[in-house]
Amino acid sequence: MRDQVFLLPPDMREWLSEDHLVWFVLEIVDQLDRSALHAWHPHLGAGRAAYDPDMLLALLIYAYCQGVRSSRQIERLCGTDVAFRVLCAQDSPDHTTIARFRAEAGEAFTDLFAQVLMIAAQAGLGRFGTVAIDGTKIAANASVDANRGQEWLARRAVGIVAEAEGRDAVEDAAAAQTGKDDRSDRVGVKVGDRTRRAERIRAAAEEVAAQQHRRARADEEHEEAALARRRRSENGQPVVGRIPNGPHRLAEARAHLAREIAAHQAKLDRYAALIAAGKKPMGRPPVPMDDSTRVQRARRVVGNAEAAAEDSASEDGRRVSSAKRLPNMVANTTDPTSRIMPTRKGYLQGYNAHVAVTGDQLIVAVHLGQSTNDQHCFPPMMRTAQQVAARLHTRTGNACHVIGTVLADAGYDSDANLTVAGPDRLIALGKGRDQTRTAAAEPVHGPPPADASPREANRHRLRTPEGRTLYKRRGATVEPGIGNLKKILDRFLRRGLANATGELHLAATAFNLLKIHRAAQAT
Repeated sequence: MRDQVFLLPPDMREWLSEDHLVWFVLEIVDQLDRSALHAWHPHLGAGRAAYDPDMLLALLIYAYCQGVRSSRQIERLCGTDVAFRVLCAQDSPDHTTIARFRAEAGEAFTDLFAQVLMIAAQAGLGRFGTVAIDGTKIAANASVDANRGQEWLARRAVGIVAEAEGRDAVEDAAAAQTGKDDRSDRVGVKVGDRTRRAERIRAAAEEVAAQQHRRARADEEHEEAALARRRRSENGQPVVGRIPNGPHRLAEARAHLAREIAAHQAKLDRYAALIAAGKKPMGRPPVPMDDSTRVQRARRVVGNAEAAAEDSASEDGRRVSSAKRLPNMVANTTDPTSRIMPTRKGYLQGYNAHVAVTGDQLIVAVHLGQSTNDQHCFPPMMRTAQQVAARLHTRTGNACHVIGTVLADAGYDSDANLTVAGPDRLIALGKGRDQTRTAAAEPVHGPPPADASPREANRHRLRTPEGRTLYKRRGATVEPGIGNLKKILDRFLRRGLANATGELHLAATAFNLLKIHRAAQAT
């Protein structure tokens, strides 16, 4: 019956079973170095005593382990859920305190993540024989519809300045009438923009300006490289690679055609000279100029370049109205550091998160970036995983804490990533089905040839039975890890790259603590 009186246990330690996650989280928090949290936490002051930062940290970690991130939801659970009541010792903090603690302790979460990794290593976790690196897009606390171009941001910035000047004028007139001018007591100056929208608009305008600077610099570098290619081609020097688009494309294509014609004409002249001297040339005679495949290919390149030049010249006439087009460079007025990220399900406003996962699915490194391209994140992620493995091996002496092979999908495929200094690695060269089909149709055995380039050696290893078996571990290692991590953190609550990075480390810490707890229960 609901009105029946129960005799509850007088000891809170009897409210939950001994193997409950709450006790494990409290035990782990006691082992961590929390000096950074206590350094800034206000222990003294007027009013009620501050909440213990150890309790707030344990509360936040346990909430993330349960997939609960809303400070208001955590506050409600502290009054209704037994585990949360035990964590806060029935002294429930309000949501503002929880949110403020998460914001102020953001920088400390990175160090706590490293400390938990050390605890995991001492528990026997962390099989670094294979380390898989992959990325995933995580939504920011912002809407994709809040992106604005430079013109809109410039107009709003002017309006903000005019509004501030108008407010100052009104306050100055009021001060002149009363004869009192105490600017320090102006409430409007202190709390006039509680949403900080003006600050965010200014930050978005600065972000667009930074994008313009980076794009201008990239265009200059592209122009210099294209001009250098053109000059080498015009001087008769061979140039490797596809001719880049731009104003130098047609000139380089014509120089390439002239070089091919000259080279083939030299073959014809040499053959004719041998015949005129009464000698018998060796080999087949050169084909006529029009039948040369190299000359034909060079002429097609020139034709394509001419067509591209014509399209570029008439592009302004066919271009749609600028009012109907999305600006080339935009920034989000809610979270200016977030970016529009392409996904399989469309576009989202967020960040590109990268994780490095060991063979037993322990997250050993995380990185949050703004670029949609994954290639440049591979070297720092690999170095971080290597440094973590070295620290753990130094502490434990465990042979498993030495990186064997780093696995990555085709998103990280580049010559630079294949040749950068570091441990052994296997990087996919294309889609998984195509790679599997090629390995089954053209299998190879043994090590790659001694004179093989890094790309050729990587392709050779992916076609061997050993390489295929090793690369198959990538999906089974990192994909479940990312899936379980996004059960904890499917969307950032904090705004800004630095704040979101701290929240990602907190989520990864909760992920690893769950791994340690489950491993302890299994033994």
